[in-house]
Amino acid sequence: MLTFQLLGAIGARSEKGELRLSGTLQRTLLAALLIAEGSPVSRGGLIDEMWGSNPPVVVENAIQAHVSRLRRKLAALEDDPEKTRLLTEHAGYRLILDGATLDVAVFVQEYERIKFGNLPRGVAAREIRGVLKIWRGPIFGGSHVGQACQAAAARYEETRLALLEFLFDCELENFEHRRIIPELQTLLVEHPYNERFRQQLMVALYRCGRQTDALDVYRGLHIQLSEELGLSPSPIMRDYERAVLEQDPSLHVRST
Repeated sequence: MLTFQLLGAIGARSEKGELRLSGTLQRTLLAALLIAEGSPVSRGGLIDEMWGSNPPVVVENAIQAHVSRLRRKLAALEDDPEKTRLLTEHAGYRLILDGATLDVAVFVQEYERIKFGNLPRGVAAREIRGVLKIWRGPIFGGSHVGQACQAAAARYEETRLALLEFLFDCELENFEHRRIIPELQTLLVEHPYNERFRQQLMVALYRCGRQTDALDVYRGLHIQLSEELGLSPSPIMRDYERAVLEQDPSLHVRST
């Protein structure tokens, strides 16, 4: 089976070998085709992704050459090298995914299955940690990509964060609060304004008898928002601060 990758690297592999892409343009071309998930991508859209506002003078020839090169490399991974999945259409190109898998599509499908599957919290937490292993590194491997790919990356990242929030809710309901404290602290370095992560960290710290540390999580957000954005924490965040100050018993049994 041919597997395409956007999480941690842009590429593909099969039993016949691994796709090796030379240069940013080839990687961007494949990424732009993959985020369409089987739908056609116009030549103009590909040109914008690959060259932005500075396309070469002979851009039509250039894009045809890059597509041909990618088509040959993909054919080498197929059982039938005469059958291509990178098609030329009237207005552009299409990469057919039939019979292949795309790691980010699998990630999103698994998120939806777990989120809406009414699984027991312990089972859900274990399955989420398995799904998170699909996310092997930065989207597109940190490569420079165009606006369409950047928008797709933002959507994928939102799904990852939503899955992490659900994971920590499950772990709190399973009283695994000690386990998630370092994970939440690490995530808040990357996402300091994510209030849900802060709320979950406050609950976890409070359950460990660290009331002062839990309040510091709220105060840290208050200082950051005030100094950097001129804002205040949301009413929900203030509810969490008040619950910790008043030692609300519900903090020991509920994650929200």
